Amino acid sequence: MSTTVSSPALDHAGVRGPQKLGPLTPLVGEWEGDVGVDLSYHNQDDETGHTSYFEQATFKPIPIQENGQQVLWGLSYSMTAWRHGEEAMDPFHDEIGFLLWDKAHGQVIRNVVFGRGIAILAGSDARPGDRVLRFDAKPGDPSYGILQNRYLMERAEIKDFTSAFTFEDDDTFSYTSDLLLRLATTGAEMHHTDQNTLRRVRRYHPSAVLG
Repeated sequence: MSTTVSSPALDHAGVRGPQKLGPLTPLVGEWEGDVGVDLSYHNQDDETGHTSYFEQATFKPIPIQENGQQVLWGLSYSMTAWRHGEEAMDPFHDEIGFLLWDKAHGQVIRNVVFGRGIAILAGSDARPGDRVLRFDAKPGDPSYGILQNRYLMERAEIKDFTSAFTFEDDDTFSYTSDLLLRLATTGAEMHHTDQNTLRRVRRYHPSAVLG
């Protein structure tokens, strides 16, 4: 009499693909957040104040990038924000860029351009599965540095940039961003900060309904 041995049921929830995007993998998709808070210097009022905002963000995979022997996997992204009560008007903040994963060297890189005439290349060490990703840059750094247009350099020079993405769960992430500025009007330094929590509103998947 033969005996059939059954295999244990496969836990599909615990099976994942190669995740070539490394720690950037959870970001793929479209996101919205309605609890944003911006702390900045308001020129018209000559004072520092808070602004609350609504935000939309999109992260899309890009083709593999090769710099000689360096291999980068990544995402193109955009983040756009509207002040509460002005959602039907022009946004007050817009940025586009790339997030890159260098597996061999354990680095995440944020290449971002702000519509105000600012360009930043920021990065830090990272590992697959990290729940917090940091992106840091300083003016003059040969790798992770900061450029800004002449007008801003003379009036609000950027002295430091720090940012972090924190994955709360599979469909929620938060971020913080801090620009240390030296204001020509006061001669003092101030922190221009932004923070928000975003939730995924669309996954990129073959079964997803295309917009």
